[in-house]
Amino acid sequence: MAASSAVTDGVAAAALRSVIQRVHQAAERSGRASDRIRIVAVSKTKQVSLIHQVYDAGHRSFGENYVQELVEKAPQLPEDIEWSFIGNLQSNKVKPLLAGVPNLAIVESVDDKKIADRLDRMVASIGRKPLKIYVQVNTSGEESKYGVEPSGCVELAKYVSQDCPNLEFRGLMTIGMLDYTSTPENFKTLAKCRSEVCEALGIPEEQCELSMGMSGDFELAIEMGSTNVRIGSTIFGAREYPKKN
Repeated sequence: MAASSAVTDGVAAAALRSVIQRVHQAAERSGRASDRIRIVAVSKTKQVSLIHQVYDAGHRSFGENYVQELVEKAPQLPEDIEWSFIGNLQSNKVKPLLAGVPNLAIVESVDDKKIADRLDRMVASIGRKPLKIYVQVNTSGEESKYGVEPSGCVELAKYVSQDCPNLEFRGLMTIGMLDYTSTPENFKTLAKCRSEVCEALGIPEEQCELSMGMSGDFELAIEMGSTNVRIGSTIFGAREYPKKN
């Protein structure tokens, strides 16, 4: 068993190096500096030992989709990891998330004022440093997707940056189509939202990050302006869900 897990671990580190190289190349093609693009290694359903492997290869930015899973994993891993929460966040999970993960760096999935308020109040009551926030935009128009409508992104971004003193608005995030591949239209919509938000807030566009692109489409996303790509299966292999009886 130990030998096979070592093999798997080695594969994850090699896969990370390959992703980093592909990110560099995509950045070059779009005339951008690759060090401005964050790779979030999405470790949902993956064992702590595998995350350790990618950490030992020098990576520090990881993401999880489920509060319970992140709260269980984070204490078993080094404190200098920067965790991103990228799943749908319910109000009743805000306290366990913030209390259980002191090194939570960013919540990528704020899609209404209610969850922004809840995060803002909880950050204040715990007394932690301001929490970075992306506003999630539903660029594909699918009912199954979370996210504010593109027409509502300016209002929500304004609310987070002006009415939530314990939150730090950092950018916009989108999830692509149902098969988790985006069309260029999704990416164009998010870039258009960024222009509108930056104009409304009076900030330069480079100050507003774009989190778009996953394993199947991150190179295209980078070429279209993404500054934050969320890569799971390409680094860690296919997700491992428990088998149903």
